[in-house]
Amino acid sequence: MKNLSRFLVAFSGLAASAAGFAHVSLEEPRAEAGRPYRAVLRIGHGCDKAATTSVSARLPAGFQGAKPEPKPGWSVNVQGDTATWTAATKEASLPDGQRGEFVVTGTLPRTAGLLWFKVLQTCEQGSLDWAQVPAEGTSTAGMKTPAALLQVLSPADFALAQSLPKVEGAWARSTVPGQQGTGAFMRLNASKPMQLVGVSTPVAGTAEVHEMKMEGSIMRMRAVPHLDLPAGQTTELKPGGYHIMLLDLKQPLAAGSVVPLTLLFRDASGAQSKLEVKVPVATTAPGGAAAPTDGHKH
Repeated sequence: MKNLSRFLVAFSGLAASAAGFAHVSLEEPRAEAGRPYRAVLRIGHGCDKAATTSVSARLPAGFQGAKPEPKPGWSVNVQGDTATWTAATKEASLPDGQRGEFVVTGTLPRTAGLLWFKVLQTCEQGSLDWAQVPAEGTSTAGMKTPAALLQVLSPADFALAQSLPKVEGAWARSTVPGQQGTGAFMRLNASKPMQLVGVSTPVAGTAEVHEMKMEGSIMRMRAVPHLDLPAGQTTELKPGGYHIMLLDLKQPLAAGSVVPLTLLFRDASGAQSKLEVKVPVATTAPGGAAAPTDGHKH
């Protein structure tokens, strides 16, 4: 095995509930230390279905020279370390269910570490203060209103992160006591041709990439030795298709918990790299819609 490297991705801001998949998030959750950074804060929904009228971002210490970008139909104001956008009219407010972006630019600290962007979202009725931060680490599983996390990386780690496939929408299906297997799902996007060649996790005796496909009138599931990831294309691991199967579970997986997965990739030269992913456990797919099981408990 040559050029084996590791990188950690923590899916902070993802929780098990349907609403948990619509937290405030950053478009780019990783960036290089000491470099300019454009923080695109994404608002995914209103406050209990009420339209958003104001967004205040408390900028983390170390984020220097911060300047909020104007947003059409909204005024912008800066006081101390807080940038606030306010809808100028009722028509300009952000309807519930419509994604909005609020942008502030600045320069990152020269030292690698974690920066948490805390956001107060005010609506026509009510508000949401996205400010919860874990006492340690990066996992915000189970938190109702987590802050948005930016991982500031050293130049070497950032270069590695850029070369690895991007992982989005990851989740694992919760289980009941006595259940021996379940599935994990995600979207993978590689910047260059790669293959997913292995999976491991401490919560299961075996972890494999599986394929489900119709053979005649019968849906069959089988393990595959690798999964091709074409450059620039999104490959979806989902119920009823390719997915990660966790077998011989060592414990029940409760909704709201987190499962660590290690994904092993191989590029065209044969070089291998490992991506360690912390995946939230949920009862349903992101967005709250129940995913089909196709007769299998995963």
